[in-house]
Amino acid sequence: MNLLKDFLKLEAASGIILFFAAVLAMVMANSPLNYVYDLLLDLPVEIRIGPLLIAKPLLLWINDGLMAVFFFLVGLELKREIMEGELSSPSNIVLPALGALGGMLIPALIYSGINWGDEVAIQGWAIPAATDIAFALGILLLLGDRISTSLKIFLVSIAIIDDIGAIVIIALFYTSDLSLISLLVAFACLPVLFILNWKNVTSVTPYIFIGAIIWIAVLKSGVHATLAGVILAFFIPMRSTENPDRSPLKELEHDLHTVVAYAVLPIFAFANAGISLHGIGVDYILHPVPLGIAAGLFIGKQLGVFGFCWLGLKLGVASLPKGVDLVQLYGVALLCGVGFTMSLFIGSLAFAETDVNLLFDDRLGIIIGSVLSGISGYLVLNWRIRKSQT
Repeated sequence: MNLLKDFLKLEAASGIILFFAAVLAMVMANSPLNYVYDLLLDLPVEIRIGPLLIAKPLLLWINDGLMAVFFFLVGLELKREIMEGELSSPSNIVLPALGALGGMLIPALIYSGINWGDEVAIQGWAIPAATDIAFALGILLLLGDRISTSLKIFLVSIAIIDDIGAIVIIALFYTSDLSLISLLVAFACLPVLFILNWKNVTSVTPYIFIGAIIWIAVLKSGVHATLAGVILAFFIPMRSTENPDRSPLKELEHDLHTVVAYAVLPIFAFANAGISLHGIGVDYILHPVPLGIAAGLFIGKQLGVFGFCWLGLKLGVASLPKGVDLVQLYGVALLCGVGFTMSLFIGSLAFAETDVNLLFDDRLGIIIGSVLSGISGYLVLNWRIRKSQT
């Protein structure tokens, strides 16, 4: 429980820092410093070891490199939750799993319906399917101790299952031409990680070394490099055989939370949220891409999460968490429409290799949908709390 409390506090603080990082990016992109912002993100960065060359602009180092650390942390959280956390009990999984499923399916259908027939725009169907746990929890915790722990855990569970869905979507749908040799190198590293885990090697150094090789191989293979972080996480030992009270996974998770919350995610937000609003009009907002994303996040998320949960409750296959009612459930469903970080990340993958630059369009829809969802979710939950206290 203490680990959960620390996690919730850290995610709340991360949400606030993310907000300021995004605002700073918007200010720079719409000020005379916009050229500095663009030059910074386009800065070429190269690493060469013999014939091996990795050359990318700074923006892609952030999206492919730093976000691999974020997904490594996500993988650690998933393993812990599956082995001994909220996801280890089938009875606790059903309701958030239904909510996460609906929260991915309905937004994707709404976006696809709006952009049907456009072969380029349709590639962004998964953008509104993601939930930003840091922002969503940050908004939820603005309500303080008036929010029950059960409701917080429910939101965390939905977001974790949502992350699993995002990982699967990235692996299956957002890969370029595959390099067989690079994939073979990545797969050859897996038995080494298995042996390290089997021998209960608790030092993280050999794992990180092998993980770096996997990251490079996956990066060169055409599969998105962030998936290397998830793969590596599942080989980190949960317990030490020599000292059962020690958990290498939890120690690493605790250490990485600070780095990810206060550095990785804010840097990602700063690098991806800078949108120039010069000349923006209603026609920009009504463009099918931002309209589909905004509608998917604001309308699709609440319909999907609340609708699937309500159906599960009516069918008797799930039950409400202790101290949580349907109005609070609906408020959380609204908060799930805050898709900032993950939506920006999937958007960068969806349109990265197209001839049409839709990055402006997708970021506009993400911001509109996330803001509407965050404000609405806060107002609904605050109203329910005030009503219960009168």
